[in-house]
Amino acid sequence: MNLLLDTHIFLWLNQQPEKLSPHVLALCEDSKNTLYLSHVSPWEIQIKIKLGKLDLHSPLQDMIATQQRDNNLQLLPIALKHIYALADLENYHQDLFDRLLIAQATVESMPLITVDSKIIQYPIVTIS
Repeated sequence: MNLLLDTHIFLWLNQQPEKLSPHVLALCEDSKNTLYLSHVSPWEIQIKIKLGKLDLHSPLQDMIATQQRDNNLQLLPIALKHIYALADLENYHQDLFDRLLIAQATVESMPLITVDSKIIQYPIVTIS
């Protein structure tokens, strides 16, 4: 199964796996699943690091490389079709990064792993 990771899920997987439910952790570690990380997530992480709102235990590029090696992480580029899909989203969530993740999950028909209660309001498949 293809699974899109919300930014906080990616961070928890790398830095605090105990925050993940046993079900989510099993899905992320199952070699039958392909994990996707949107390009929006490293962008969001880098901004938060620069603003002093986030500290990482290791460099972001190392975290991504580790997940690519260990859990078959794939990067999902932002495409125009994802941006165009933003026009159809309700305004439940004001976070621009999360809105793009929702649009990508919609366009790609991919479940989004998240615990964000605002995202769960959208008509997409979520796993938490």
